Amino acid sequence: MSHDLQRPDRTGTAPGRPLILLLALACGIGVTNVYFPQAIVPLVAGGLRVTPSAASAVVTAAQFGYAAGIFLLVPLGDRLTHRRLIVTLLTITGLGLVVAGTAPTLPVLVAASALIGAATVVPQIIIPMTAGLVPADRNGAVTGTLLSGLIGGILLARAFSGILGQWLGWRAPYLVAAAATALLALILAMALPTTTPSSRERYPALLATSLRLLRTEPDLRRSALYQALIFAGFTAAWTSLALLVTGPDYGLGASAIGLIALVGAVSMFASPIAGRYADRRGPDPVNLVCMVAVIGAAALLITGSLGHAVGLIGLTAGMLVLDVAMQSGQVANQARIFALRSEVRSRLNTAYMTCAFLGGSIGSWLGVRIYSTFGWTGVCLLVAALAALALTRHLVGRRSDLCTY
Repeated sequence: MSHDLQRPDRTGTAPGRPLILLLALACGIGVTNVYFPQAIVPLVAGGLRVTPSAASAVVTAAQFGYAAGIFLLVPLGDRLTHRRLIVTLLTITGLGLVVAGTAPTLPVLVAASALIGAATVVPQIIIPMTAGLVPADRNGAVTGTLLSGLIGGILLARAFSGILGQWLGWRAPYLVAAAATALLALILAMALPTTTPSSRERYPALLATSLRLLRTEPDLRRSALYQALIFAGFTAAWTSLALLVTGPDYGLGASAIGLIALVGAVSMFASPIAGRYADRRGPDPVNLVCMVAVIGAAALLITGSLGHAVGLIGLTAGMLVLDVAMQSGQVANQARIFALRSEVRSRLNTAYMTCAFLGGSIGSWLGVRIYSTFGWTGVCLLVAALAALALTRHLVGRRSDLCTY
């Protein structure tokens, strides 16, 4: 017999806009810890005297750690009070960042990165928590606002680490992030609302539910597949971009990657728009536009092989389109899954995000290998191919649904 309580974890009143904005900021700060290493891979390589390919293991470890943390820790959002869980994870993240910032060797840094990735899953607890606190007809808009903070954090993380790392060395971003994470933990300890857990199940049962939901919920599987494919292309492009921009074709510093990311951060304003559109028209049209846009972004990114100012403009424009498409698709996918079953939102998000970040981890690993063998053009073709697979599944699935109807 299930011990789930058939009600969302409400406090009695919906959170006001100031709290929503604070939670969006928390999502942004929390997720930076997974992404800022992407911009400083060349600096890590130089500082620890290893090859850039070896240093890229730091990025892959953080992504795999994040996927593991989503699967192992996010389900606890249905079982524990959110304030306690979130503050504890932020504390562990801060300690991991201190270890990374003082790491004497690459293996220590890789291990710390995996720990940081696993503990910094706070945004994936905040998002379903907030969905349980607002009316159903606001889920898309509120999720979009939180994801704008999340994606803003992803993009600004590269600007922050690229520029700071260029000035003060690769260790500085880790230590500054540790201080920011500690401050965030203190603020959320006071600001988070009191919530009632929606489940009394034991921990093994919580994990089993996430796997069972993947088997029993077709819309969850579909959303997870879409995001895994698109996110794999996203991480492949961003991880390889650092190698391209700092390589012989451009010869720029890590700060250049940060500036490209800074331009891309404009895209975080697209998430609330995508959320409101998904509330009105449903998530499928948003997914369709986003998949086509990723293919268009890949075409723009190929111009990066030209080098010089033309190539740099193409890279910046392509990354901007890719960022907008990825985050808008994420809004649509999460709006779809949060509408399925309110009492298991954290576990729905666990299943979805685990798949997404496994895709992202594989994309990061694959992007570096393809770049080493086929160059930047090969990476762009990978981005387009992954989006084409998602688009094919989307169109075939919709045709099948229409025929069934």
